[in-house]
Amino acid sequence: MHHLNIDLETYSSVPIQKAGLQKYVESPDFEILLFAYSLDGSPVVCVDFTNDELLPQNIAEALISSDYIKHAYNAAFEWSCLSKYMDRQLPPEQWRCTMLHGLYAGYTAGLDATGRALGLSEDKRKLNTGKALIRYFCIPCSPTNANGGRTRNYPCHDPERWKLFKEYNCQDVVTEMEIEQKLSNIYIPDNVQKEWETDLIINNRGVAVDMDMVRGALDIAGEVRRSLIEEAQSISGLDNPNSVRQLTSWLESETDEEIPELRKDTVVKMLARDCNSQRVQRMLEIRQELCKTSTKKYDAIEQAVCSDDRVRGLLQFYGANRTGRWAGRLVQVQNLPRTYIGSLQLARKLVKERKLNAIKLTYGSVQDTLSQLIRTAFIATEGNVLIDADFSAIEARVISWLANEDWRLEVFRTHGKIYEASASQMFGVPIELIKKGNPEYALRQKGKVAELALGYQGSTGALINMGALDMGIPEEDLPDIVSRWREANKRIRDLWYKVDSAAVKVIGQGGSIGINGLIFAHECDVSQNNSYMTITLPSGRKLFYNAPQIGVNQWGNPSISYMGMDQTTKKWKRIETYGGKLVENCVQAIARDCLAYAIESLEAAGLPVVFHIHDEVVIDTKPWAGDEEMLAKTVEIMSRPAPWAQGLPLSADGWVGSFFKKD
Repeated sequence: MHHLNIDLETYSSVPIQKAGLQKYVESPDFEILLFAYSLDGSPVVCVDFTNDELLPQNIAEALISSDYIKHAYNAAFEWSCLSKYMDRQLPPEQWRCTMLHGLYAGYTAGLDATGRALGLSEDKRKLNTGKALIRYFCIPCSPTNANGGRTRNYPCHDPERWKLFKEYNCQDVVTEMEIEQKLSNIYIPDNVQKEWETDLIINNRGVAVDMDMVRGALDIAGEVRRSLIEEAQSISGLDNPNSVRQLTSWLESETDEEIPELRKDTVVKMLARDCNSQRVQRMLEIRQELCKTSTKKYDAIEQAVCSDDRVRGLLQFYGANRTGRWAGRLVQVQNLPRTYIGSLQLARKLVKERKLNAIKLTYGSVQDTLSQLIRTAFIATEGNVLIDADFSAIEARVISWLANEDWRLEVFRTHGKIYEASASQMFGVPIELIKKGNPEYALRQKGKVAELALGYQGSTGALINMGALDMGIPEEDLPDIVSRWREANKRIRDLWYKVDSAAVKVIGQGGSIGINGLIFAHECDVSQNNSYMTITLPSGRKLFYNAPQIGVNQWGNPSISYMGMDQTTKKWKRIETYGGKLVENCVQAIARDCLAYAIESLEAAGLPVVFHIHDEVVIDTKPWAGDEEMLAKTVEIMSRPAPWAQGLPLSADGWVGSFFKKD
């Protein structure tokens, strides 16, 4: 088997960050500028397509030959570009993504950042001149008198920069190969590679969108926004009443009090006061409404939609590199608002027809209606239907299975009412009494918040963050809820401490320890000077914690830390963790593996997935049976445990329809 390492430099007038890879490549002016490659580790060669250079015949043939494995950093980019260039969809199974390799090993996504985290020497790292060169040659430029009014820079406009750009192109191949070498002793399981290939197909397949509704929503939102701003200007005299600084200053002068910020919850609290003047009350209402008029997701659809009215590239494989879960891109389908208004079909019709007054009369808040309808912009292909199915309480099921918490497993194998069952266990009340109309039903709220907050070693703070106080639960009751939940779930509680102890032991002493189907190990790659704590999951996939150390925490106990990407600062730094957090990583990773197994099974059954969200899949298919039969078949596939998860009681539910929604 031969290996071909590739890096491309390309041009397109479409902004890739906002519009996505597929629309970028679809643009009529898309072209490959430079093609740098190394065959079987030989010196890097750069082919300059702008100078009418051609790929050598053996390299052109290698792109479609199964005898050659193609490697690239973020290989989805090179795969898409070269599929366009070759006028065929290249076989995904012939490609390997070095970025995925780094993410799988617990590193970050960027080529430069990964090279630094791996400790590459300066001559092996990505050149820091790249961003400026890409801005100059790869995207349109603004016409000026100085540049003769041109809208694009060509090599002839700066030959020295172009020479440097070719060096940069070659250096990216060197860096990518060096990262591969650094990670060569870390094996990506075949099933993870296959999932990456399927993800390429799903992202390239895309999902249909109702552009009539999207444009109608944008028009209506614009009209409402203009009206609100004009009203606010009339009341306050402000130039820009949507400015936090201007509005805060005005409110302080009107109320004679200091207002440190104007967050959503602050506005809600201020609106609830009886002391507001009519002017202040209305300005706060307008502020609240303007915050709801955001059309970012509609804008994102409009920017990303391809010529066939499909949006592609909504998913990022291994977007969460601690667990391997997918992340959202472009429209961010992972955090769409729920739909709870009645008659979605009518609402969509009124938006398409720009019937602003009818929407106000029928649904009240126009902004809230538009916010909910964003889901319904995703539709079935003409003549098809959408099948939606999502796992029921997947994390609660997985942690119960992982900890062997028998009473919980029995709940999930039977009625599935985990909130009621949890309250029953915590308070010693028969579950039959915890139903609407009985005084014991109030205990369900405590069971629910406990289930949502306490599974990963959370305490009273976790209950508060999950909204316990907003539910009306007194703060003094919270310690009792924590104590009762932990006592009712002894095996889950014990799992936290077993996991913590296993991690401390393998980091400090080496070797490996098995805990409830998880294998903890301290792996050292002496040749590359790398060390990891790994957790092998039941699926065979590993979680990697780089450069693990044992320190001492504020309570004088052993503290586990590793090098990783801080999700707040986005910097590579040392991160502390503990047993409950490691259990959370494992549970979410196993849930992710369940979803990946379901996706592969659905695809194999001829049910094409167009996107998915955490524990939910959306399928676009020709109606091959009645709605109930199609849904039943999908749910049956989703509910099959993987071969490595025997005894895990999975369950799913969903709907069949013409547009996306949240039941």
